[in-house]
Amino acid sequence: MAANFWTSSHCKLLLDPDKVDVVPLLDKEKGLTQEEFRLIKIHMTFYILKLAQQVKVRQRVIATAVTYFRRVYTRYVGISWKSMTEYDPRLVAPTCLYLASKAEESTVQARLLVFYIKKMCSDEKYRFEIKDILEMEMKLLEALDYYLVVYHPYRPLLQLLQDAGMGDLTQVAWGLVNDTYKMDLILIYPPYMIALACIYIAVVLKEKETTAWFEELRVDMNVEVILRKVSQRRG
Repeated sequence: MAANFWTSSHCKLLLDPDKVDVVPLLDKEKGLTQEEFRLIKIHMTFYILKLAQQVKVRQRVIATAVTYFRRVYTRYVGISWKSMTEYDPRLVAPTCLYLASKAEESTVQARLLVFYIKKMCSDEKYRFEIKDILEMEMKLLEALDYYLVVYHPYRPLLQLLQDAGMGDLTQVAWGLVNDTYKMDLILIYPPYMIALACIYIAVVLKEKETTAWFEELRVDMNVEVILRKVSQRRG
C-alpha cells in the first residue's frame, strides 16, 4: 500500500472531468445514452448502499465498493474499459461490495450477500449465486488492474475539522461526503479537496465565519464544480 495519497495508484488514476461519464462504445451501440448511463450508476450506488446496510459493513467499505463500481465503467489509459453490456451492473455492484470488504479487511461472505440479494430483490434479473459473484470477482480484479487501494475524504475531513476547531460540523460535513459518492468526484479530485468542499458547504449551511481559516490553508479553493454538484445532490 502506498505511504500516502500522492504516491498511490489512486492519485495516478485521477481523471479530468470530461473523461468520466463517457458511455462505452458497446453500450452506445445498444442505444444507451449518457443520461441513462449516469442514472444507472446512481441507481446501483443506492443498491450497494442498501445491500451494505443488510450485511452491516463500515461506511468505508461502501465508499470503496462504489469507487470500484464507477472505475469499472470508466475509461483509463492502459486499463481495459468495460461496458455495461459485457459486465452486468446488477452483478458487478454486489461483487464490488464483496471485493471492497476484503480490501478494507472487513470481509463479508459471498453466501451472505447472495442471501440478502434474494431477500431484497423480487426481480429474477438481480438474483445471482455464489459462483457468479466469485467468477465476477476475478474479472473485476483484472478490470481494475488490481489497483484496490482507495483514499477517501473521511480522514482528511476529520483532521481538517479538528484543526479548524469545528467539530460541531462533523455530522453535516460527513453526510455531505457521503453524498459525493452519488457522483464521480472520487475519480476526479484528491480526497482532501472533496473534504474541503464539504466543509465549506457545511460552514455556509450553519452560517459560520471561517474566512480566515480557509485563507490560512493556502489551498486553491476554486472548486465551484465540486460545490455545485454536492449541493445539487444533497438529500
